[in-house]
Amino acid sequence: MKKIVALIFLITSFAQAQFNLNGTLTNNLDTDWVILYKIEGPKQKFIKNTTIKKDTLLIDGNKQIIGSFNFQLPANAKVGSYRVSYRTSGASFVDFIFNKENISFAFHPDYPEQTVVFSESKENIVYRNYLSEVSKQQQKLDSLQITAIRNPQLDLKKNYKTTLNKINSIQQKYLENAKDMYVLPFIKASLRVNPSEIKTNANEYMSNMTSTFFDNLDFSNETLLSSSFLIDRITDYVFYINYSENTEKQQDLYKKSIETVFSKVKSPVFKKDAIAFLIEQFEASKNLELIDFLFKNYYDKLPKSLQSNSFKSEKLTLLAAEVGRIAPDFSWKENDKTLKLSTLKDAKNYVLIFWSTTCSHCLKEIPKLHKFLQDKEDIKAVAFSLERDALGWENMKITLPNWHHVLGLNKWENKVSRTYNISSTPTYFVLDSNKKIIAKPLTLEGLESFLSKL
Repeated sequence: MKKIVALIFLITSFAQAQFNLNGTLTNNLDTDWVILYKIEGPKQKFIKNTTIKKDTLLIDGNKQIIGSFNFQLPANAKVGSYRVSYRTSGASFVDFIFNKENISFAFHPDYPEQTVVFSESKENIVYRNYLSEVSKQQQKLDSLQITAIRNPQLDLKKNYKTTLNKINSIQQKYLENAKDMYVLPFIKASLRVNPSEIKTNANEYMSNMTSTFFDNLDFSNETLLSSSFLIDRITDYVFYINYSENTEKQQDLYKKSIETVFSKVKSPVFKKDAIAFLIEQFEASKNLELIDFLFKNYYDKLPKSLQSNSFKSEKLTLLAAEVGRIAPDFSWKENDKTLKLSTLKDAKNYVLIFWSTTCSHCLKEIPKLHKFLQDKEDIKAVAFSLERDALGWENMKITLPNWHHVLGLNKWENKVSRTYNISSTPTYFVLDSNKKIIAKPLTLEGLESFLSKL
């Protein structure tokens, strides 16, 4: 009898040790799956996935699709920041905190951050209530501040002070309420450092914002380091707070903001992850100057054990053939001589063309380009033909005299083709005399227009 009671107790304890995560997606659901991740700084670790159950409801005479999902987390699931993702682009995820409790929430899939409401989970309810209360007053304060800058003659000091006091009161209330909670560091770090007096000058206001931006952020706090919080703040500071419409000034602002960020970061592991994150952000805009800046000044100075040669090689190789880079070198045989792209000296500019005799667009455009270049003595073409064999190329190149002709066998698998990230033909590059890539026109018309201005 004792064994049976013990067994029942064991089973009951095991069942209670499971934690339920329930989510509801409201309105116009266009996906069938959801993935659960554990957030670790700028990275996310896959935990599990499940399907979304859909129900059709009649609301005010209109059909509405409601989606729901459930995850069960074991007793040993790590406390921390998690994410449910349900799309591959656009509005696609909801972040939350897990601290050994059941969690239930609902949200509109097109506006997850703005609409998410937690019905179960003390940690998330407290944090969301805090964000809601403090953001309303912060918006009011910002509105007063903007009005004061636009209309300096208005006396808004009293209203500003009143609103600022409300913000500080809300902050103090939640710091006390969350004293023993996992969410406490987020509440401490979320408060903006507002000026004690209203500003009537835009430059003074922005100066205060940039100089105090990191005052409440603790880059040594493990709870913040293992969430997306600090990375989100770094993103705001680098890409939104420090902004200029002038391209050159913006590049300088990027560098200065990055220097400020990494003067705050002490953890080598987090620094590595933050550097990699920023490199990937600048990769999206193909900002080679900032990518090189990050590698040279930060990534290469990390402890060797944290550096990854494959990561650096992958990023630099991916951008090896972008505007601003020296064109990757290659050699070929021509009239029994070995020539190299880097050592050509027979023109002021070069047009490097990746084409193929099996490409119908090439067969139309290449003869037109040849005719266009006939009277341009300072521009020389290097025609790199991607082929499976040499037969068609041998016949075609005869019709294109005075060009440098290179045969690239294995077509798309050709090593040079892969170095230049060629995915279609014809692909055009314009090089200066030092073989630096100065343009990558997408069309023949664009190429001819660019060359006409040289």
